[in-house]
Amino acid sequence: MDHVVYLDYKAKELDNLRKGIKSMIIRGAMGRKFPYGKVEIGDRLFFIENKGDGLIKAKAFVSDVFNSDQLTQDESLKLLDENQHKLHLDNGLYKRFGGKRYLVLITIKDFNELENFKIDRSQFANMDDWLPVGDIENVKVK
Repeated sequence: MDHVVYLDYKAKELDNLRKGIKSMIIRGAMGRKFPYGKVEIGDRLFFIENKGDGLIKAKAFVSDVFNSDQLTQDESLKLLDENQHKLHLDNGLYKRFGGKRYLVLITIKDFNELENFKIDRSQFANMDDWLPVGDIENVKVK
């Protein structure tokens, strides 16, 4: 399964992946929201920044996935702290995900930059930061 993953531009998530500082992606919510339980080892992640240019710039493979059980605020913060060396969250992202009841931690491998390309989002009604696209070729703008 291919996924389009939006990265926080202000937090320099793509730059940190590029430099090898960051090796883990996080998503979290108060309920079991996508991509909870929907990402598997071997899936491909295609990265786009949330700065409005709409360009896929890189890809990586999922090497490990952790879907948390329901967490207390303290347990959520502890999980962030234990994985901060891989997550490399800035203060804004730490505050955004800290305290969430459900966290998804996705370890990546084989990060590669790509020749930038756009995707067609018309089949995705919600403006979410994680799009399950099936096969990237089906949404790639030719």
